[in-house]
Amino acid sequence: MDTKVTLHFDKDVIESAKRFAAENNISLSRLTEFLYKKITSETYRNLEEFPISDWVNQVAEGEATYKHRNRKSTKDEFFKNSK
Repeated sequence: MDTKVTLHFDKDVIESAKRFAAENNISLSRLTEFLYKKITSETYRNLEEFPISDWVNQVAEGEATYKHRNRKSTKDEFFKNSK
């Protein structure tokens, strides 16, 4: 069952999100619902653990799968790959 929610976002964020949703043939509501479902169905303790950039890339390219990484391991991987 769908339930209405009123949210307030920066206008530029909404415009970008609408374009992203349209390019991926999904409504902004369903995109937001998918994101909330992923955040609440996993064992993330805080937002730093949530791989948002990975998620956006995977949604744009197809099925999203997740690697559980924390902020430190992500930072370590970045510095290792930038040498």
